[in-house]
Amino acid sequence: MGTQQYFGGSLTKYQLEHYEANGYLVLNDLLSEEDMDLPKQAMMEKVSRIAEELYTDGLISDKLENLPFKYRLTELFKGMTDKEFLKYGRSWRDRIPGYYHLMSNPKILDAIESLIGGEIFSNPVYNVRPKVPGVAAGAVPWHQDKSYWPDANSNPVITVWISFVDATLENGCLHLKPGTHRKKLLKWHEESRTGTGYTALREDQLGKAPTVALPVKAGTAILFNDRLLHMSTPNQSDGIRWSVDLRYQPTDQDPMVNHGAGFLARSYEYPERVATLEDWLHNKAEHSSELTSSKD
Repeated sequence: MGTQQYFGGSLTKYQLEHYEANGYLVLNDLLSEEDMDLPKQAMMEKVSRIAEELYTDGLISDKLENLPFKYRLTELFKGMTDKEFLKYGRSWRDRIPGYYHLMSNPKILDAIESLIGGEIFSNPVYNVRPKVPGVAAGAVPWHQDKSYWPDANSNPVITVWISFVDATLENGCLHLKPGTHRKKLLKWHEESRTGTGYTALREDQLGKAPTVALPVKAGTAILFNDRLLHMSTPNQSDGIRWSVDLRYQPTDQDPMVNHGAGFLARSYEYPERVATLEDWLHNKAEHSSELTSSKD
């Protein structure tokens, strides 16, 4: 596709300047309860699948179907080990319709359009993260998102981190270092102590930039550059800190197919190619209309 020509979007001049200077931007209350409903249903569907498997394997005797969204997964894994939880992954990337609706949400795309223009590709690296109390996968070490695609010719890649419950200091909100998006990709190592395999940086690589903690209300989005240093702390509460991190980039950048199938989320140049839910469910990056005719 061609170079982006159209820049519209929803961000103000002040917000754009803040993002440019600091490498991140907080959009309070970006999503409403209605916006979050279908993604939450997708999360609950995944939890139900896990509960069914645990029940079938004889690891639980009660699928706890009546427990609320914030607590059910914690209770299902109560008394089990990190290894048993990590069998299902440190984060989830299932193709459940609610996630497509989230990634295609116009409120998110409008904000992204302000930063990269109107030709928007939804990167295949999206994560649904249930930060469960006491489970190693919950704490994420200091890193740059770029460390997960070091060889990809994709710049910029913008992360949109959204909390589906109130993210607090207690349950492990996001922490970041403003201005560090100007750093090159730092030499990282794979975290080995917890079995999560997260990419990680050493303390002496973090520099002197101050750390900013970002407790936010549910529905708030935090946008940041893929070179920005960030981390999150363990969940010390009794409920799950549910969040998602989505990623977007211009359409003329590397689609990173080795990470899966992303999709064309918005295009003014080729609107007919924007991927539908059915396209996404079938791992198609774009929509293609096949004209068929029949004669009686």
